[in-house]
Amino acid sequence: MEIGGRWDNGGMIATLEGLITEKIGDTIVLECAGVGYGLLVSFEDFGALKTGDPAKLYVYEHIRDNAHDLFGFRNLDTKQLFEQLLSVNGVGPKMALAILSIASVQHVRQAIAAGDTKFISQATGVGKRVAERVVVDLKDKVGLIASEDATGFLTTFANPDDEALQGLVALGYSVQDAAEALKKVEPDLPPADRIKKALQLN
Repeated sequence: MEIGGRWDNGGMIATLEGLITEKIGDTIVLECAGVGYGLLVSFEDFGALKTGDPAKLYVYEHIRDNAHDLFGFRNLDTKQLFEQLLSVNGVGPKMALAILSIASVQHVRQAIAAGDTKFISQATGVGKRVAERVVVDLKDKVGLIASEDATGFLTTFANPDDEALQGLVALGYSVQDAAEALKKVEPDLPPADRIKKALQLN
């Protein structure tokens, strides 16, 4: 479907299945029948997907005049939340992916249901106003009932820009486990030292 001079269709490629051959930045390369597809993935999925392993990803295509981006998701419910985020005015695909990269998809859902705009605004490029729109538009659509203790998990949050956190995720830690491990380590140490200490303590 063409919208305002660009093509934006989440359904032309529904899934891709193949072998992960590279991981570069926040992109993984999935080789399918001899073709390597570069897919942008969330911080958590990036850590879970291993080079050399087979993988099947649900795909969202974003096609514009000057770009053709593919976004990949290990789980269908993550892609569905991604598409819900896209329905919010002012949220584009990369911002939606940044919101999904704060923590696990379940924790992001909980934050939206609980109206925790401070948590959502931790995402790169997301200001208070956008976070408020996300809550207003989606809090009744994410499949959860907000409760007073719904934000208990927020005592530990992940900062996707933390190099030590990135290192632990690359080693196979989940985002939440990596954040928990780093809580026990002095925050002023260099990233390499924080990773080393976190591994020793866990």
